[in-house]
Amino acid sequence: MRRRLVSLLTAAVLIGAVPVAQAEPSFTEPHRPQFHYTPAKNWMNDPNGLVYHKGEYHLFYQYNPEGNTWGNMSWGHAVSTDLVHWRELPLALPHDDNEMVFSGSAVVDHGNTTGFGTPRNPAMVAIYTTHAKANGRQAQSLAYSTDNGRTWTKYAGNPVLDIGSTEFRDPKVQWQAGRWLMTVALSTEHKVRFYSSPDLKNWTHLSDFGPQNAVGGVWECPDLFPLRVDGDPRRTKWVLVVSLNPGGIAGGSATQYFVGDFDGTRFTPDDDGSYTPPKGLVVQDFESSYGNWTTTGNAFGTAPATGALPGQLPVSGVEGTGYANSFHGGDGSTGTLTSPPFTVDKAYLNFKIGGGRHLRDPNASTDDAPPSGQVLADFEGGSYGTWTATGEAFGAAPATGTLPGQLPVSGWQGSGLVNTFLNGDATTGTLTSPEFTLSAPYLNFLVGGGNHPDSTAVRLVVDGQVVRTATGRNSEALDWASWDVRDLAGKKARLEVVDDNTGGWGHVLLDHVVLAQAPAKPRSTETTVNLLVDGKVVRSATGSDSETLDWASFDLREHRGEQARISLVDRNTGSWGHVLADRFTLADAPARSTVERADWVDFGKDFYAAVSWENAPDGKRYAIGWMNNWQYAGNTPTSPWRSAQSVVRQLGLRTTGGEVELVQEPVRALDRLHQGPPVFVHGSTVREGSRSLGKRAEGQALDIEATFSVRDADRFGLKVHSGPGQETVIGYDATRRELYVDRTRSGHVDFSPDFPAVQRAPLTAVNGKVTVRVLVDRSSVEVFGGKGRAVITSLVFPDAAGDEVEVFSEGGSARIDRLTLWHMGSSRR
Repeated sequence: MRRRLVSLLTAAVLIGAVPVAQAEPSFTEPHRPQFHYTPAKNWMNDPNGLVYHKGEYHLFYQYNPEGNTWGNMSWGHAVSTDLVHWRELPLALPHDDNEMVFSGSAVVDHGNTTGFGTPRNPAMVAIYTTHAKANGRQAQSLAYSTDNGRTWTKYAGNPVLDIGSTEFRDPKVQWQAGRWLMTVALSTEHKVRFYSSPDLKNWTHLSDFGPQNAVGGVWECPDLFPLRVDGDPRRTKWVLVVSLNPGGIAGGSATQYFVGDFDGTRFTPDDDGSYTPPKGLVVQDFESSYGNWTTTGNAFGTAPATGALPGQLPVSGVEGTGYANSFHGGDGSTGTLTSPPFTVDKAYLNFKIGGGRHLRDPNASTDDAPPSGQVLADFEGGSYGTWTATGEAFGAAPATGTLPGQLPVSGWQGSGLVNTFLNGDATTGTLTSPEFTLSAPYLNFLVGGGNHPDSTAVRLVVDGQVVRTATGRNSEALDWASWDVRDLAGKKARLEVVDDNTGGWGHVLLDHVVLAQAPAKPRSTETTVNLLVDGKVVRSATGSDSETLDWASFDLREHRGEQARISLVDRNTGSWGHVLADRFTLADAPARSTVERADWVDFGKDFYAAVSWENAPDGKRYAIGWMNNWQYAGNTPTSPWRSAQSVVRQLGLRTTGGEVELVQEPVRALDRLHQGPPVFVHGSTVREGSRSLGKRAEGQALDIEATFSVRDADRFGLKVHSGPGQETVIGYDATRRELYVDRTRSGHVDFSPDFPAVQRAPLTAVNGKVTVRVLVDRSSVEVFGGKGRAVITSLVFPDAAGDEVEVFSEGGSARIDRLTLWHMGSSRR
């Protein structure tokens, strides 16, 4: 339990009593959204405390008042009268010496059940997760306001709900059936727990839901609410929203939902989550031995595993009793397990896979020997030599391996390396090389640690300017990096190793810096199941950093009649450096993973922690989500702020094909931002290729509505943020019946290997027509297909020249039945 800031004899702690207005920037910085909420400066993530009171919609959010990276979690605050125009207010709930203020919700206590207000002036009460700084313990606490959220008092009796867990967070509270109902996450157990209370202070456990559907990462930010089906007041279903990180449909973090019934105690989904994969010919089930499969290395042992191996977390999802597991000897072991050849005579190869998420890189090397050259530093000999250290992170000498409290470090050469985990992530400093001449075309080195280009990085400095930067990948396994420095030939340079980060993965690893004639290739670090035809890998799959095996499928149709092999590969010695596999089956139909079978609020990479407003007028349900992804959230190229919230969406339930599904559309008040006369296109054929919509359509803040007729095109749609060398493609794939957003050439994409992506959502054309609404802002696109049935939210970071709008068609022609484009104004108050 956290230490009190005042004596328990004192009733409460007053915070935020003297609001200090933040200086507003111009909001013209590169990539600054114009109609999505961003704070004036600093880091923001999950929306919190969404409540309507006295004519204002309140948006609280996770906020770092002291910097542009995650940390010092507090509640920021903004208000709106229409869910479109936002006014930033002073910090609401700050962190203190004992706690960070994690996610939660807010209610208006009209019945004064807490005694915090009066019947005439009911208190606004925040229910949030206390994260104890001393031990990471998470419990639920209260704060209250009697001046419409402008100042807050923390309840002296905090926490009000503590189960002794470090993974118990994000309470969503509502008034339901004459009592308070809390929906809260048991994150690592993949469960949602329900509690009831008469006064927000004393809580009774009702029931648990889960695990079910997508469980590849922790469950967070649950929300539970009723909605009318097809607008029918006689038919109501309940929706349970759960965010997941990682393991989302597009990779990384995402938000799933369940439709079902809530009886006041227990939530029962309409879909019980059961699944039977397609039947077929079992090629290998690992029930007794590897048979005639062959192994190399020691990772797979001499026989299949029959449970978790020593040092491994519990394994689930195994079919039968045996399965392949490369954790023999722990994550430090490597090896392969390969099948004999077989003839492809079915359309699909289905199998179960788990373990680490380490994709196959066809350009990576299995040979660990780098190109030879002039060694500038190998950090051997017990000192930094002529390199100069400042701060505390580097200590007096190089490390000789893993430091106390650190995950196992691997991949360095010799006995010494730079490791800034000295005394943990809290230490900072720099290490600078002596000046040297760039006398070779490539500078190669081993790097690891945190993926923070602005704060845990290796930098090349020439003429006082940083000209190259490299980071780790949030991994303790060092890997080769290479800089092409031919354009700097003959110049004097220095290397700077910078650790200015005190949060998670706030450290950097470096070893073996070499000037060479050829670039070093990155090491192969895959943990994969591969399909080989003619000795070449034609299909590859990896796990999701989970010990739960899940179904996957390879499409074999183009390889019918050919000879193939299955190869399980573990070349990773870092965290999650292993692969699990089971039940390889040749079948006529593909198996679907739990991720594919789950229902997703949004199919894009950048919609997370979505929650809805309480007390909205007319019983409407409005929701908003954090527009980012934990895969790269700390590295997005924005300043002085980082992250935005999505536009507010109105939610509903619609019956389609006999199933009830969640639909969402931008709040209607967004139309108030339309500026100038719109651009119209009617009855226009889009032939093979792309064409511009003209100067009047150019812009980086747009609202586009379009209806297309498919005709004979394979793919068609829009290109926005288009310009020299860049475009964001919003298309419909008629062959796959999918809406998609392709941001692989959308501008600045190189800050994370997880950022370039094609994101897809299932969508069937209706009477040969496809409707889309596209909200384009300076660093995002939000795409609503089929009147809100399929939604894709995606960050993009184009340069200023990316303002053209085009229409395109591939493989045939499509028709624009109607297209309307508006320019959008700013949502700042």
